[in-house]
Amino acid sequence: MIKRQSHSTIYVTDQDRALEFYRGKLGFEVRTDMPMNDEGTARWLTVSPKGQPDLEIVLMPIALGSMFDAEAASEMKALVEKGTFGIGVFETDDINGDYERLSSQGVEFVSPPEERFHGTEAIVKDSSGNWFSLTQPKK
Repeated sequence: MIKRQSHSTIYVTDQDRALEFYRGKLGFEVRTDMPMNDEGTARWLTVSPKGQPDLEIVLMPIALGSMFDAEAASEMKALVEKGTFGIGVFETDDINGDYERLSSQGVEFVSPPEERFHGTEAIVKDSSGNWFSLTQPKK
């Protein structure tokens, strides 16, 4: 029986830039950072929000290999950079404070905090082009 989801994947164009964004700007914690092969050309890199160690977000590079041939990798990279993929919702308890803090760090917001039926939401882009909802739920 399936009991929970432990990992979720975000495709990124550069793992080091993604790590700087998710750890350095969003304040996520690194859960795993290790080579996946003897050559050190592939890296298993996971992060998660502080206080949520049971869900790891895999920052997966778009690279040639078992997942992508050259054409698919090029297409996927273009789609990610274009902002095609919404990667989910990150909850906050201080959306206005986070908006100000992240904006001052150069984080790109597609839309500022706005009241919605479910709470206050801002749309954010990561360093690769993926977007996500930053939401403060209604109490």
